[in-house]
Amino acid sequence: MTERSRALVETEVESTPATPECSAVLPLQPRVTKPPIAAPPAESRTRDTTVNVVSDQHNDLRTLGSKFAVASPWRSPANKAACRLSPNFITPIGTPIHRTFHSLQHYLEEVGHTTTLNVRDTWLPLTESRNGNMVYAAFHNLNAMIGYQAIFLPFAFMYLGWTWGLTVLSLAFAWQTYTKWQLIMMHESEPGKRIRNYIELSQEAFGQTMGWQMTLPAILNLTVGTSIGLVVVGGGALELFYISVCSKCVDTPMTMIEWCMVFSALCLILVQLPNMNSIAGVSLAGATMAVLYTTLIWMLSVFKKRPHDISYALATEEDSPLVTTFAVLNAIGIITFAFRGHNLVLEIQGTLPSTMKEPSSVSMWNGAKIAYLVLGLCYFPLAIGGYRGFGNKMLDSGILYSLHAAELSGTARSFLALTFLFVMFSCLSSFQIFSMPVFDMMEQLYTGKWNKKCNPYIRLITRSVYVLVVFFVAIAFPFLTSLAGLIGGLNSIPVTFAIPCFMWLKIRRPYRGSFTWYLNWFLAVFGIVMSCLVTAAGVGVIVHRGIKLEFFKPHA
Repeated sequence: MTERSRALVETEVESTPATPECSAVLPLQPRVTKPPIAAPPAESRTRDTTVNVVSDQHNDLRTLGSKFAVASPWRSPANKAACRLSPNFITPIGTPIHRTFHSLQHYLEEVGHTTTLNVRDTWLPLTESRNGNMVYAAFHNLNAMIGYQAIFLPFAFMYLGWTWGLTVLSLAFAWQTYTKWQLIMMHESEPGKRIRNYIELSQEAFGQTMGWQMTLPAILNLTVGTSIGLVVVGGGALELFYISVCSKCVDTPMTMIEWCMVFSALCLILVQLPNMNSIAGVSLAGATMAVLYTTLIWMLSVFKKRPHDISYALATEEDSPLVTTFAVLNAIGIITFAFRGHNLVLEIQGTLPSTMKEPSSVSMWNGAKIAYLVLGLCYFPLAIGGYRGFGNKMLDSGILYSLHAAELSGTARSFLALTFLFVMFSCLSSFQIFSMPVFDMMEQLYTGKWNKKCNPYIRLITRSVYVLVVFFVAIAFPFLTSLAGLIGGLNSIPVTFAIPCFMWLKIRRPYRGSFTWYLNWFLAVFGIVMSCLVTAAGVGVIVHRGIKLEFFKPHA
């Protein structure tokens, strides 16, 4: 160190003021000129020995700390003992900065969102409100999963039998649970970005064009097709309820078209609710009604008097091998169609808040687990009890109409009428949650074109027109509800069982050759193969049995 550098150091030391908290305690001391600081040997110059006293949590301030330790007079042993400073104290600037960042991190973990919400998202029904919770998620999932497709589960057992029926039902239940978990985990696959719906997730995995073309037809068929089926089944349940309670009250009873019109009028009122969180009460009522009517159906089937000539032999024993294969695959399609709701998973999760401490996947998966527990307690007893009660006497229209045609006691008839009412309310609530993604698409087009929120009058008109269009298609093509196997193979299997595995491979990229990699490739390929086989079988069954095409003639 040169003489000029030594003089500058001595001047800096002498001119440094005492700290306010120590000036009142320490006595005035004469100025002491410190001896020159000798440079360390050449072999030890690579590391400053004064840095060793710095704590590991202040690594970014080590250089400043070493200089400050040399230049400050209150770091002397006497002043240090008097002030009793912490050995981690480096600079009066470092601690406030550290505390500020710590407070900011604590705030983000507690209440701060990890994602940035676009202004337009606050105008749309699915993302307008994000104050949902685990209970809301459970209600919405139950309302989306349990539907009129469950009525056909005992009918599928007629072609599969006890062993294969339970096996296929169990495998479909476990497979759907796994793929739903995948969708929930991929909702926030990138930090700061939340996926709005199934189509956006497909675009994230396969690209804009390919993702759109791959999933848009299937999602629209599931969403709009389910709404059409809900109108037919809900109107039919209303008619059956009326027949069971007051079949001779009037001379000219209402027709099926009029009952569908009544059901559509009720839907027209409820669809005016603004967003997904606003229909949480409707989903709660729908989920409760679904649990009640599935429980009443299997209890009535088990405790009713069984006919003497009932048989549990497969319904295809006398058919040719090709017809038997088609019937079995069509029954598999009916079971897969009963497991619906994957096209609404991301929309439901989009209503939940997401923070660094608790991302939306935590509350969504907890709600989904509750929903799956209730779903299992509904589907398995319904399939087993319904098949036990009717066997080969099951009608093609499902167990609901088989119960209506069966010989029941007066008390059982009263419970059956209540079951029809519960089915109607369940269809009414399911119509709302399946229609909400369509409303979101329509309003997204409006906000994208005009760059403003859709006003209440436009929302009233668009939603009313949608309900009227669905009602018209439902009464014009009432035979669509009998195509459960074909719809299950064409749309439900890819969306529910196959495509989520492909998206997991593209987005999460598991280690090549790992168990997860092999599992997802097997499920994805097997799902596509089953989709093709079930679709072909559905067409073959329609060709073999024929289908009664009655336009504008719906019937219960």
